[in-house]
Amino acid sequence: MTSVAPASAAASLKASAPPAKAHGLAGAASRSYNVASVWEQTAALTDSQLKVLDQLGQACSHRPYPAHVQDDQQYAARTADRTFNQHDTGADSAYVGTLEDAVLSNANQFHKWHSELEAACASEMEEKYKRYADLLNSHLKSCEGILAKVDQTLEHFDSLLAQHRDVAQRSKALYSSCEQLVKEKDQLVEFADAVRGKLKFFDEFEAVYAQFHQAQLSMTLDNEQFLALLKKLDDCKAYVATNPQYADSTTYTTKFRQLQARALGAVRNKVQQVLKHAIQQVQAAIQEAAAASPKPQPPPTPSASGARGAMQMLLQQQQPQVPALAEGAEVSLLYVRFRAAAEPSLKGLFKEIEARAQRAEYQRLLEECHNLYCQARLQLISPFVQQRIQEYASSPLPTFTRNGCEHLLRVCQLESQLFEQFFTVAASSNGAPAAGQVSPVVADQLAPLMEPLCTILYDLLRPVVIQLQDVDELCELVDILKHEVLGEQLSRRGSGGEALKPVLGRTLADVQARLIYRCQAFIKDEVASFQPGPDDLDFPAKLERAAAEASQEAGPSSEHEHGNGAGPAENGATEHDNVKVAASAHALLYAPLRSTLLCLSKLYRAVDPKIFGGLAQEAVSACTLSIQQASRQIARKSGPLDAQLFMIKHLLILREQIVPFDVEFAVTDIDLDFTHMRDHMRRLLAGEMSLFTLSSNNAVYKMLGTGGPRVLQYQVDSKKELEKQLKAVCEAFIMAVTKVAVEPMLSFITKVTAVKVAAGAHPATAKPLREQAFASPAKLAEMVEKVNEALSQQLPKSIAKMQLYLANSNTQAILFKPVKSNIVEAHGQVAQLLQTEYSPEEAAAVALMQPAELSTLLDGMS
Repeated sequence: MTSVAPASAAASLKASAPPAKAHGLAGAASRSYNVASVWEQTAALTDSQLKVLDQLGQACSHRPYPAHVQDDQQYAARTADRTFNQHDTGADSAYVGTLEDAVLSNANQFHKWHSELEAACASEMEEKYKRYADLLNSHLKSCEGILAKVDQTLEHFDSLLAQHRDVAQRSKALYSSCEQLVKEKDQLVEFADAVRGKLKFFDEFEAVYAQFHQAQLSMTLDNEQFLALLKKLDDCKAYVATNPQYADSTTYTTKFRQLQARALGAVRNKVQQVLKHAIQQVQAAIQEAAAASPKPQPPPTPSASGARGAMQMLLQQQQPQVPALAEGAEVSLLYVRFRAAAEPSLKGLFKEIEARAQRAEYQRLLEECHNLYCQARLQLISPFVQQRIQEYASSPLPTFTRNGCEHLLRVCQLESQLFEQFFTVAASSNGAPAAGQVSPVVADQLAPLMEPLCTILYDLLRPVVIQLQDVDELCELVDILKHEVLGEQLSRRGSGGEALKPVLGRTLADVQARLIYRCQAFIKDEVASFQPGPDDLDFPAKLERAAAEASQEAGPSSEHEHGNGAGPAENGATEHDNVKVAASAHALLYAPLRSTLLCLSKLYRAVDPKIFGGLAQEAVSACTLSIQQASRQIARKSGPLDAQLFMIKHLLILREQIVPFDVEFAVTDIDLDFTHMRDHMRRLLAGEMSLFTLSSNNAVYKMLGTGGPRVLQYQVDSKKELEKQLKAVCEAFIMAVTKVAVEPMLSFITKVTAVKVAAGAHPATAKPLREQAFASPAKLAEMVEKVNEALSQQLPKSIAKMQLYLANSNTQAILFKPVKSNIVEAHGQVAQLLQTEYSPEEAAAVALMQPAELSTLLDGMS
């Protein structure tokens, strides 16, 4: 509060103080601040002291200054100037030391020191601002000078920029004009080149025509110049044809097409002449080789009869006389010499044609070249092939077929290899084939050559095959063609014989067709229409004679084995005996069964499974029917038991023998059913429907709409029919043997059942069973005696007959088991009646076998 007056005085002193003194006070002021800060740090007040000072400050702020304080402030104001000018005005107002280390004793000294300090601070701050202001003024003047120069420079730059823009606009216009001129020049040059290039194809016609005419006259069609000329002609023709909008394009297209046709015709003639010349060279070489070698004597021709002999004589008369060549010489002359004569002139030409084969005209030319080649080769080798096959024709038919097919396969392989030497594209179109093989494409292209060669063999085989009657020979031919030729030989030669497959397949189909026809006729004659003789139906006498012979042969052999042991010779004899027994057992079969099994065994590998299935169904059905018919005749002659056993024996053998055939013995037949049309016909004939009415009741409309024939499909399965017949005859045989043993007992049980049913219906009039006439103890004992007699006499005979017919013990056990069960069941029912309906004395009088005794008896029979 006491520093207000000194502060103002200090401010006035600061304003009037000289600069030098102010600068000295500035340093003192900074040092005085250090004293003040030290004072503040060393004389720090506590919180309670600060609170007291705040309270005193608040109280003093509301109270006026005291009178002596006001006098002191006025006095200080009056003496402020005098204080700064006089340093030693009195001992009370002066302080000891400088501003930095002043020693203050009273308030006046403090006010004086404080006033000097504020003056020094103000002077220091003012001086700094003045210097900074002077510096700013100097910078401002410099900036103004720079701005003036910058403005001047910008004015110059604007002038230069305007001039540059003017020059750039003029240069751009000039550059654009130059570019436009260059572009127009390039367009004109390009247009001129395009016109020149397009006109080149039209202008080339005269040059190409002249060059082609010159080449045609000189016959140099295989040199590079002609091939280049041909390529140029193709390009010109293609260009003109693809641009029909040009003037005279149609005319030039026609001209180029005509010229190309002439060129391709010249190529064709060239190929034909080269091939003809090559054939002439080979034929001349063959004549020289034949003249140099001694003529071999022709082999003697074996005598032949029938169609085959006449055919051989005809072929010998028609066969041209060709020189006889050895096999090695034949290959060297017909293939090596031909290749050496034709390949140099044709290989390059064929290569160029194949390179252009994507075009239709060159594809046709290539096909014509293939045909010309095949015709030339056929003309050259067909006489030799025909001569070699004619030599084979004198041998037996199977040997002739093998040798002829093998020779044709060898010729086909050689021709394929020679063909690949001329036509390379065909040999590598589907990838390079393995060594010794040929591409299937080559096989297709060689068809015009190989089919006529195969036809030579086909024409010799077909007449003989058509007249063949023996099924064995036909089966052998099928086996040769199907497995040996088309299977083994083709696989051994790779794809070299692919060209022969069509003709060989046709030959195989003809042989199979003849075989099927002969088998159908065989089934009809030997199975379906078989008329058995007395010896065929001589059962069971045939079986008894065979069993007797077998027992006689088995007796000495068994004695010899027991006496001397079995060595290698005896083992061989035993195997021979087994084969003999099997053959004799096969001979004992019914003839239609033997014929059926023989026919099916031959047909199984000779025809397709589907065809075999149809024939097998027909044969099995016919055989089953023939066995049934023979069984009925045997029943009239020898009795029903022999007929049943005969039928069981042969049906079992038939079923067992057809199991290995992996086919279905079933066919689906389609028939038309007209039975439902009877009503329409009746109404039409009765006049109930008119033919001329125009309504829906018209007879024709009804007949075609709702009364048309129905298509019926039904399946005939001969194997299921065989099983059905076998089951029925087995059941009949079981019942027949059961009746042989216990027929009186079965009749008695049937009557007892009827009596019990009647007694149940009328219990009042019912009588005991023992009082019935048929069931009296005497009748019952008589019936049991008959059954015991049948079990001891007739049943063993029946079982022996079953063993005579059926050699398999398992089959015997299967058939005898239900018979045994029926006998035991009948005895059990009678025993139960004796126990329930009769007295013990009456039951004891009946000699009924006990279950154990009966079981022992029956087991001994089986």
